[in-house]
Amino acid sequence: MPLHYLHGQPGATGVLKSAPEDFVVIEDLGYAPDGEGEQLLVRIRKTGNNTRFVAEALAKYLRVSARELSYAGMKDRHAVTEQTLCFRVPGNGMPNLTGFALEGVEILQVIRHKRKIRIGALAGNHFRIVIRQISGQDEVTQRLELIRQSGVPNYFGEQRFGRDGNNLSLVRQWAEGQFQPRDRNKKGLLLSTARSALFNQATSARLQHYGLQRVMAGDAVQLAGRGSWFVAQPDELAEVQARVEQQELRITAPLPGKGEWGTTGAVLQFEQQTLADSDELIKLLERERVDAARRAMLVVPRDMEWQWLDASTLSLQFWLPAGSFATSVVREIVQHVGNDADITE
Repeated sequence: MPLHYLHGQPGATGVLKSAPEDFVVIEDLGYAPDGEGEQLLVRIRKTGNNTRFVAEALAKYLRVSARELSYAGMKDRHAVTEQTLCFRVPGNGMPNLTGFALEGVEILQVIRHKRKIRIGALAGNHFRIVIRQISGQDEVTQRLELIRQSGVPNYFGEQRFGRDGNNLSLVRQWAEGQFQPRDRNKKGLLLSTARSALFNQATSARLQHYGLQRVMAGDAVQLAGRGSWFVAQPDELAEVQARVEQQELRITAPLPGKGEWGTTGAVLQFEQQTLADSDELIKLLERERVDAARRAMLVVPRDMEWQWLDASTLSLQFWLPAGSFATSVVREIVQHVGNDADITE
């Protein structure tokens, strides 16, 4: 299902990821390592490798079970990415990693930490992106200004749904009883795919009918950059609306699952009607005991800067909070062609 645009569909086209160096992702954990503890944090820079492959190669070198490794999120194979891998290595000594060699991988730092890194436990990611062969410089510059001020829909990127939407097809088959995943990781991936698709559908419908910044009684509103949210009451709409316009608060859409969705009244009814055609997916999430949650419908890139390297080549950088997708920013700038394989949690 096509997703609506906040600033209208771009008229300009451009090429994304013509080379790995055109898409740089630098993970921001949001804290400094402790310098002591049984967890070994290994900061890497990689090109042409996926996260799991590198993590398992390092675990093997360290003689650590794959069960004892972790990371905050997957990073794209088709890019230059920096992230921290975590291994449980009890003791006080520092393992010697000078002998570790893997093409396209550079070790930047090795340090100890007290706590294990868990999925999603990061502040965000810095992005440095080059878009080439842009067809309309003036239009793109205007869009960049709008995005810097007003943000973009916080859609999950197309890469969340697999190549040619294969993961979404599989989860629909699962929901209809035509397929049963056996692998635990595959199950988790497909359930995440289902929630992502439902969120995108709900957000697109809200954008189409009401916009992403009009507060209604019963909305679940989130503190920007926080997971906590509250329900907007009729007698406080003016105050909440002002805080949304000041970008202090964000209106949320559902990540459906087991339990209450969080909204009330007409807002809840709108969300349920919007997702009525996807009832099988919602029932699957409930059966698999995935807890319902909320996610902000709008994301505003932080520290956004750009420069034109020439009339058709744009260099762009910005920071996004954990879980937001750089490709959802790019889709509001140009109709892009190229490899959409980046996975950034």
